[in-house]
Amino acid sequence: MNYSIAVLEGDGIGPEICAGAIKVLNKVGEKYGHKFSFTRYDIGGAAIDACGTPLPEKTVEGCLASDSVLLGAVGGYKWDNMPVDKRPEKGLLGIRKAMGLYSNIRPAKLWKSLVSASPLKYEAVKDGIEIIIVRELTGGIYFGERGKGGEGKDEYAWDTEKYSVYEIERIMKIACELAMKRTKKIISVDKANVLESSRLWRRTVHEYAAKHYPEITVEDMLVDNTAMQIVKNPAQFDVVVTSNIFGDILSDEAAQVTGSIGMLASSSLGDGTRGLYEPIHGSAPDIAGKDLANPIATILAAAMMLRDSFSLQREYEAIEKAVESVLEDGYRTADIMEEGRTKVSGSRMAELIAERI
Repeated sequence: MNYSIAVLEGDGIGPEICAGAIKVLNKVGEKYGHKFSFTRYDIGGAAIDACGTPLPEKTVEGCLASDSVLLGAVGGYKWDNMPVDKRPEKGLLGIRKAMGLYSNIRPAKLWKSLVSASPLKYEAVKDGIEIIIVRELTGGIYFGERGKGGEGKDEYAWDTEKYSVYEIERIMKIACELAMKRTKKIISVDKANVLESSRLWRRTVHEYAAKHYPEITVEDMLVDNTAMQIVKNPAQFDVVVTSNIFGDILSDEAAQVTGSIGMLASSSLGDGTRGLYEPIHGSAPDIAGKDLANPIATILAAAMMLRDSFSLQREYEAIEKAVESVLEDGYRTADIMEEGRTKVSGSRMAELIAERI
């Protein structure tokens, strides 16, 4: 099979980490009989420097013409004083909108060989954890009606949490498709004991799963209890589906449980198979060009692309096993370095993972 991938290297360490992911994808193609073609487009600060805008039309067209999109990172000190509507981050928001992406998938995985990096007690994480949070991305309180009024001590402001059945069903479909590739279990997070929007959310997720995915078990958990359980017993979670604001908060908490954002990937998906895959960390301009950046998050984002956009489950598992093998053998980049381990550069880490595909 042939797959076309748009590569948005972006700024800072973006080109380095994308290069690592491409190296691994090429090895996957060689081993499993696929051909991946890569076309690079500007975004973020690099696009501002080249074209005067953080998201050139050529980039949008290229992404929409591709089978999927791999993103490095955007932003940096160089563009901190740009007007808000011209900042590099506007390119990221713009491409998500142009591609019609309404879900964000954030796996928080703690590998067994890195349990010492977690701030939690060893007993809670000794077997490793993987929490996959499926967050609704374009609805809810962040996009609801808002306003303010009054004066002095009577001044007030308000924001509206609003969801339709349509919005809930489409995010639930993505969560179900993911759960079918894993344990067939979903925890739906809401605040149904207080919020009317959460009561609709709870009813809709159960009705949708029962009608379209009867093999899947759906459990409900209140958001405050979820926040507690993530630090008390994170191993109980697999796929979690929730609203925009709850997902925003819980995904950051789950990421911290793993101990290193240099290991965490994410994706944004919409109605089709085309997605946007990226690491959750930033552009780290202070180490750009020094071959220090950990490429594993971007490599794992590429693995998610194989699974979720191209339905290549075996190839996805091959990358995960290669990463696990390298870590178990004690190789570490600077950000995850431990005493007694072997420190390697970012490019060498990518080479080691590719060699083990």
